[in-house]
Amino acid sequence: MLLFIGLVLLGVLLLVGGGEALLRGAVGLAQKFRLTPAVIGLTVVAAGTSVPELAVSALAAMRGAPDLAVGNVVGSNLVNIAGIVGLSAFIRTMPVTGNTLRLEYPVLALVTFLSVVLFQDGTVSRLDAALLLVMYVAFTAYLVVLVRDQATTVELEHFAEEADRSSEEPEMPLGKSVLFTLGGMVLLGAGAQSTVEGAVGLARLWGLSERVIGLTIVSIGTSLPEVVASVMSSLRGRSDVALGNVIGSNLFNLLVILGITGLVHPIPVHPQIVATDAWVMLGVTLLLAPLLFTGRRVTRGEGGLLLGVFVVYLAVLLRSGG
Repeated sequence: MLLFIGLVLLGVLLLVGGGEALLRGAVGLAQKFRLTPAVIGLTVVAAGTSVPELAVSALAAMRGAPDLAVGNVVGSNLVNIAGIVGLSAFIRTMPVTGNTLRLEYPVLALVTFLSVVLFQDGTVSRLDAALLLVMYVAFTAYLVVLVRDQATTVELEHFAEEADRSSEEPEMPLGKSVLFTLGGMVLLGAGAQSTVEGAVGLARLWGLSERVIGLTIVSIGTSLPEVVASVMSSLRGRSDVALGNVIGSNLFNLLVILGITGLVHPIPVHPQIVATDAWVMLGVTLLLAPLLFTGRRVTRGEGGLLLGVFVVYLAVLLRSGG
């Protein structure tokens, strides 16, 4: 048991360092390419912090543990919205800016619904996986082109002010930005892997099922990079990065992780995930809609509501044990 506890502690330390490095590298890239913080969150940060989920889910599917693979994706999306958005907003009211309302969130809601529909036949086939990957490539390309074309002088000046406030250091050279970003990804991957191995070892000592392990211990462990990156963004007053990171990570989880994993090996979906967990994921995603569209911000009270929903779901899931 001491070994498992040590792995968890080591993983958390690596995650904190990796989250800081990745965030600094992402801001440096944004300064160089004049992309808004929201786009950086949807691309570089989202993909980088989702590497642990990708590694765990692909490995689990190849080793014949599909419940762990799918549970990790569904659980991570629940953690991201109910846990991370809730915690970030509870720390500091989260304004909603940019294309979040017009494009990013509606696409996430649509993709989440599509994923639930694909789960209904009990498997993610190679055809399903290919469809998910094509959708991710098309959406990301469209988003980057849209934002670059529509960026106004005012938006660029606003971004420059945000970037200046984010760090006391001068603008980071391109090479250093890339190095920080890649180094952060490596640390995040190693940290999440260490955390998950330790947590899964502890969970199995408690007799939890593979599905519950995937939905709780593994998903929370692999989502720690998003927790670190988003909370740091909120503390620094850059909530647009935090929200963009969550939406981007959820899209990456559903479209890329399920897509790549399903191409490598078709994934059976546990009946309980089909019947309940996937619908809870959709429900939490849709719950975010009125919070974003009322006042164009997520308040501390609304953040507390999301955290409450997350705690109740975890309590019910752990109590069931299967």
